[in-house]
Amino acid sequence: MKDDCIFCKLANGVIETNTLYEDDDFRVIFDAFPVTKGHVLILAKEHYANIYELPEELASKVFVLAKKIATFIKEVTGCEGVNVLQNNGVAADQTIFHFHVHIIPRYDEKLFNLNQGELDQKVVDEIIAKAKEAL
Repeated sequence: MKDDCIFCKLANGVIETNTLYEDDDFRVIFDAFPVTKGHVLILAKEHYANIYELPEELASKVFVLAKKIATFIKEVTGCEGVNVLQNNGVAADQTIFHFHVHIIPRYDEKLFNLNQGELDQKVVDEIIAKAKEAL
């Protein structure tokens, strides 16, 4: 746990939360500033700033948990869909640098305004070539 991290304190019960679920690795809490009714956060109990630092074992566990929580939230809220959102870095709108996943129930609302562009095949080819070497 990192002493100056608010999400470490929330995830480990140092600060009281509206906890929906907890296990050895994660705590699921209701977002204090929800985007929609039923918006929750899955917080890692250990401090990892982002997905790049998250161990692979926890990365797989968090997605299994996200499915479980999203399914439950959809059932109890009656929402039309669910966004599973995880931001990494300032450019991706990460504001708290502690790994967490948003589960955002959707009620036919437009939350995101991502403008679609055109595929640049040269860029794609370069990334694929690098992936063949690295992955």
